[in-house]
Amino acid sequence: MEESRKKYPKALRLVCYTDPQTGKVYEFLTNNMKLATSTIADIYKSRWQIELFFKWLKQNLKIKSFLGTSRNAVLSQIWAARCYYLLLAYIKFQTKYRGSLQVLTRMIASVVMEQRLLIDILSFNERSIKQARDPVPQLALF
Repeated sequence: MEESRKKYPKALRLVCYTDPQTGKVYEFLTNNMKLATSTIADIYKSRWQIELFFKWLKQNLKIKSFLGTSRNAVLSQIWAARCYYLLLAYIKFQTKYRGSLQVLTRMIASVVMEQRLLIDILSFNERSIKQARDPVPQLALF
C-alpha cells in the first residue's frame, strides 16, 4: 500500500454502486471528490459502453486499426464499416439466409475477386467455396 501511495500520493475515493437490476456491487476508485456517487457510476458505465462498442466494432466490422487518427478519419472508417454491415444484414434478411453474418462475410471475402452472382454465394457452404476456388483438375498424361 505504501508503494502505491508513492506512485500516486493524492487522495483517492472509493465509490460503491449497486446495480438495481442485477444487485451486483461495483467499486470504482476515483480522484474526483466533488461528484455524486451516482454520477461517478454513470461515468464508468458510459466508459464501459464505449469499450463494448469498440469491441463490437473489432469483432463484427473487422476494423483492426484505424487508418487515420483525426476525428473525421475514424468516423469515416466506422461509417463505411457500418454501411457494409448493414448491407450484409439486409442481404441476409431479404434472402432469408440462415447462416450468421460472420459466415456470410467469410463467404463473400473468399470469392470477392471472382465474378459470382450473390444468390450463388448464398447457396455455398464452406466445402463448396473451397471447391469453387480450386482449379479444374487436369487430365493426367501417362
